[in-house]
Amino acid sequence: MLLRLTAVMLVVCLGPLQTAEGQSARSWQTTRDAMVRDVLQPGGIRDPRVLESMRTTPRHEFVQSHQRHLAYVDMALPIGESQTISGIFVVAYMTEQLQPEPTDTVLEIGTGSGYQAAVLSPLVKAVYSIEIHEPLGRRATKTLQRLGYENVFTRIGDGFAGWPEKAPFDKIIVTCSPEEVPQPLVEQLAEGGRMIIPVGTRYDQTLVLLTKRNGKLVEESLVPSLFVPMTGTAEDDRVIQPDGSAPHLANGGFEEQLPDSDTPTAWYYGRQAAALQAAAANGEWLLRLENRDAGRPAQIFQGFPVDGREVRRLNVSLSVRAENLVPGATPSQIPAVVVRFFNETRSRSSLVAFGEWSGSFEWRKQQTTMPVPHWAREAIMQIGLMGATGRLEVDDVAVAPLEAL
Repeated sequence: MLLRLTAVMLVVCLGPLQTAEGQSARSWQTTRDAMVRDVLQPGGIRDPRVLESMRTTPRHEFVQSHQRHLAYVDMALPIGESQTISGIFVVAYMTEQLQPEPTDTVLEIGTGSGYQAAVLSPLVKAVYSIEIHEPLGRRATKTLQRLGYENVFTRIGDGFAGWPEKAPFDKIIVTCSPEEVPQPLVEQLAEGGRMIIPVGTRYDQTLVLLTKRNGKLVEESLVPSLFVPMTGTAEDDRVIQPDGSAPHLANGGFEEQLPDSDTPTAWYYGRQAAALQAAAANGEWLLRLENRDAGRPAQIFQGFPVDGREVRRLNVSLSVRAENLVPGATPSQIPAVVVRFFNETRSRSSLVAFGEWSGSFEWRKQQTTMPVPHWAREAIMQIGLMGATGRLEVDDVAVAPLEAL
């Protein structure tokens, strides 16, 4: 069944959203408390210092004024110049993996909001933040200064070149994606230091943790991720360029996982989601989404290119099996597949979804077609319970152009 959904289907809703006008400092604090309680802690963030920084950092000050009502919802938000501010869980997760210490000097490479630097500020000695786009960098600098982050120092420029005159850095955090780890950042990382960075192709990235030991880097793959490219040049220089005329998904059968993990490659930001070997619809592996608490997210995402000038309609298919699916407390909390289309600058979007599954049933093949907006250049698929309870198993997920222009 094809249905239209509101934007809440793509995020973890923290309850009724207030308008920014007239919202008091106390109400913002109440919203941040709910964010920590309902999103970060259930998602596995444990470091009390990181949780406290997330609880006190005013994210609404780092987003555009018309987006403030969404500031504490777990979603990326556009900030201009084709860039986004990362979702709250991603910021908390990366910060925790960095293991910030009060004596650390940190290099932070961002796309322009200044929020990640603000979260790090109370956790470390100093933050050197490079913003890559001049208009965003100027705005971020003014915001950080206005809010009194005295140990955050900013510059505008090529983040992949690092900040050599301030090196070495105890920690380096990169919130935009190169194809490979830039060598200058490797050289500027102190012995024993940690770097967290998303690496990979445009739509198939992995968040990597690097530790320097005896002058060499030890690499650990953490989770799949999707971050914007560093600059227009970094995007243009990618060896593998996305092809919006032939949209497709990677690892749609969930047969590939990160080493020693139940996390499927190519799929990111999974919550209460795991690949497992069971009686799959096809092959040996399937994806299981399971939730016992109404309203909690059980979901997974994948991005892919799709050019509305080349593709008019998209075919979406998958196999699903369910056990005791019960809708959540609101009409939007129904298991579904959601595809959100974005334009080139990620400033315009629309979504289509299908599913509305409930109860228990054995494997069934589900398929639908959906129109692709002419302005679309990329899309993100979400598969989730959307706050419903029960178990949903998924296999053989695929998208394909149905009608080319």
